[in-house]
Amino acid sequence: MKPYQGAGSAAMPLWDFQGSTMVTSQYVRLTPDERSREGSIWNRVPCFLKDWELHIHFKIHGAGKKNLHGDGLALWYTQERLVPGPVFGSKDNFHGLAIFLDTYPNDEATERVFPYISAMVNNGSLTYDHSKDGRRTELAGCPADLRNQNHDTFLAIRYSRGRLTVMTDVEDKNEWKNCIDIAGVQLPTGYFFGASAGTGDLSDNHDIISMKLFQLMVEHPLEDETVDWTKIEPSVSLLKSPKDNVDDPTGNFRSGPLTGWKVFLLLLCALLGIIVCAVVGAVVFQKRQERNKRFY
Repeated sequence: MKPYQGAGSAAMPLWDFQGSTMVTSQYVRLTPDERSREGSIWNRVPCFLKDWELHIHFKIHGAGKKNLHGDGLALWYTQERLVPGPVFGSKDNFHGLAIFLDTYPNDEATERVFPYISAMVNNGSLTYDHSKDGRRTELAGCPADLRNQNHDTFLAIRYSRGRLTVMTDVEDKNEWKNCIDIAGVQLPTGYFFGASAGTGDLSDNHDIISMKLFQLMVEHPLEDETVDWTKIEPSVSLLKSPKDNVDDPTGNFRSGPLTGWKVFLLLLCALLGIIVCAVVGAVVFQKRQERNKRFY
């Protein structure tokens, strides 16, 4: 947080950065508004907290108009650090958690609204697919109007007792808005926090203004005391595989709002159900009447 101890491309205490990252008196710029740039900043101290909350004050802005800017910003809690790569300036097949603030729709067939925030947990076996905006490996997400705002924009990532929550404050309301809420997330301790960004044919300024980590005081079951949290493999217990997200335009495991055609189908099914029930009821009533006539 400001005031930063470092200027230009000099080193900062407890932080390392690479690529196009530049430290100024007001922000840490991961990429300038120029093509084919990437940069990152990583903390040197591994996090051994089992329950934590990370607040990020950031700014994404540039001269590009709608859909003529990119690519976005990524926030990391991973085993690896300072390894450049194709995923918003950092490596693919990582171990840990990534939160992506994607500002450009690479998939032309998508129905999503961008910018779009999504979460991914990886044990090193999964690859982020840029051409599909990471939909195959996404756990959940939400749209957020976070680019070229004249006010401050914030993101909060909370991890506590296996529950991952992501909240935004990008509407100048000074209040958190829920974006992602997933249970069954297993993250080890001893990983590193970082942020990275990348540009391609399109570009933006990607600035980090502050990253603040808070310890959450939470009671754990007694059996948790015997667990070696540094040996846990990053994983998520889901009722549904992220691969099922491919044809889901929202890319979200939670039930989203009903669109017009979904409402129409529901009403049609309900109407057909009523008709079937009415026909069956009429047939049953007629047969009973016939049996009563024969009896008399």
